[in-house]
Amino acid sequence: MTLLFKVDTERGLAWKNLFQRHAPDIDVRFWPDLGDPDEVRYLATWQPPPDVHLLLPNLQAIFATSAGVDQFDLRCLPPQVEVVRMLDPGIVQAIVEYACFAVLALHRKMPEYLAQQHQQQWQIQPWVSAPQQRVGVMGLGNLGIAVLDRLQTFGFSLKGWARSAKRIDAVECFAGTEQLPQFLNQCDILICLLPLTEDTRGILNASTFAALPPGAKLINLGRGGHLIETDLLQALDSGHLQHAVLDVLNDEPPAADHPFWQHPRIWLTPHIGAMTQPETAFEVLLANIRRHQRGEPMVGTIKRSDGY
Repeated sequence: MTLLFKVDTERGLAWKNLFQRHAPDIDVRFWPDLGDPDEVRYLATWQPPPDVHLLLPNLQAIFATSAGVDQFDLRCLPPQVEVVRMLDPGIVQAIVEYACFAVLALHRKMPEYLAQQHQQQWQIQPWVSAPQQRVGVMGLGNLGIAVLDRLQTFGFSLKGWARSAKRIDAVECFAGTEQLPQFLNQCDILICLLPLTEDTRGILNASTFAALPPGAKLINLGRGGHLIETDLLQALDSGHLQHAVLDVLNDEPPAADHPFWQHPRIWLTPHIGAMTQPETAFEVLLANIRRHQRGEPMVGTIKRSDGY
């Protein structure tokens, strides 16, 4: 049983050591050293190589090394090959950490205080208590639910929105395009954790921003494709939005003259919200391989018609 990794060298060594210690029966190989390609049954990668079905004719499953699969062109993958998202608990923990950092920073006016420090100003900013701060999460999958669960500990007024109806304790949930404006109107801080699909591409746009309360703030932990960048700049420069924390962009890294670099109301981080770590992801990947070997459904298998 052969598993091929297409990852960077450092992570590849970590994966190899884990499989040698805990699953020596699985033959682990690393791109581009395929050996006999007919023997490869599984591929773990951020993005499959072109014509993967011709290169690996007996491939049965592709494991994404990320929580999303929007970087895959699913149309180019044969229908019999299962595509599985990485449900790494380390990814969940990292996203929760980032979301809490960003929400608390915006809630406690840290961008304003940092700007004041640079101007040598000592001034107390007005603020509201956590129960008065309405925090909304777009995307109620395992990441969104985990973020909302942790935010509950601070006492925020929590809202959630997804394409289909959800029920989450202590969270007011909204669903579908009809309820999106009602949800947005109640979000002082909006967090995007949606998967990127044709339905969600560009969802952070002028209409979305206009539906938010004046002075609202944005946190994008989804994908760069969710955001219409010119619409965000207009909303910030007009004063309707107060601040944005962005971990993902359409082009990474952005060009040297990109307006986000120096914008006073934008905090920018280089897509570090979460990264798959072999140490935390290994058990998840191995368990799915064992399920597949036993003929059982794998956890995280995507529904191709939905794109996630």
